[in-house]
Amino acid sequence: MKKKHVKKALLLSGMLALVVFLSACGATGEVSANSTGIWDRYIVWNFARAIRALSFGNAGIGIILFTLIVRIILMPLMHFQTKSMRKTQELQPKIKALQAEYSAKDMETQQKLKEETQKLYAEHNVNPYAGCLPLLVQMPILMALWQAIQRVPELSQGHFLWLNLGEKDPYLILPILAAVFTFASTYLSSMSQVESNASLKIMNFAMPLMILMMGLGLASGLSLYWVVSNAFQVVQTLLINNPFKIRKEREEARRQEKARERALERAMNPNKKKRKK
Repeated sequence: MKKKHVKKALLLSGMLALVVFLSACGATGEVSANSTGIWDRYIVWNFARAIRALSFGNAGIGIILFTLIVRIILMPLMHFQTKSMRKTQELQPKIKALQAEYSAKDMETQQKLKEETQKLYAEHNVNPYAGCLPLLVQMPILMALWQAIQRVPELSQGHFLWLNLGEKDPYLILPILAAVFTFASTYLSSMSQVESNASLKIMNFAMPLMILMMGLGLASGLSLYWVVSNAFQVVQTLLINNPFKIRKEREEARRQEKARERALERAMNPNKKKRKK
C-alpha cells in the first residue's frame, strides 16, 4: 500500500508539472479580442480581460486580486475536500485492520480486500479521490493564466515592484516564497492526519521543490499567482481546518474514551480497588 501512496503522490506532482510544461510549449501567438478558437478567444483572452479590469493601472495588482477571487470561488470546493479528507483519515485504522485481515498476496484475497475497502468507503460516504478534485480544477486555471501573462502584450510587458511579469524573477524571491508557502500548506494539511501517510510525506517536499524549479524559469506573474494562492491556502487551513485544534480535539476524545473505559472497568470489578488497598 505504501508503494501505492508513493505512486499517487508522484502522479499528482507529475500532472501539475505536465500541465505547466504543456502551457509553456503550447501556442505562442499573441492573444487579442480578434483571436479565434475556444481556448484563445474565450478563455485566455477573458482571463486577461479580468486581470486587466482588476489592475487599477498595474497588472501585478490585477493578478493578486484575480487570484484572491479565484480562491474565494473555490472555497466551497476546498471545504468539501477538507471534509472528505478528514473522513478518509478517520477511516485509516479500519482500513489498516482490513489490510491485516486480508494480508495474503494472492489475487482472490487482494480482490476481497479491494471489495471490503470500497464497501467501507461507501458505508461512510467517503470518496478517497475527492482530495484530487481541487488540483484538477486549478490545472486549467494555471494554464490559462500562464498563457494570458505570456501571450497578451499588456500583461507580458507589465511591471510590478521589481518584476517584469512576463519574465522570470531576477532575484528568485517569488519562486522561493511560492515554495515556502506551498510547503507550509501541505505540511499543515499533513499535521491533521490520524496516521502517517507516505504520499503526504512525499508531497510535503516534492510539491514545494517542483514549484521552486518551475518558478526559476517561468514568468514571474505565474510565481506571483502561486505565492498569493498558497498564502491564501495557509490562512484558510488555519481558519477552517486548523491542525492544532484538530489534534487537541482528538487528544481530548482519547482522554474521554480512556476515562469511560476506566469507569466501565471499575463498574464491572467493584472489588478490585478494595483488594489493592
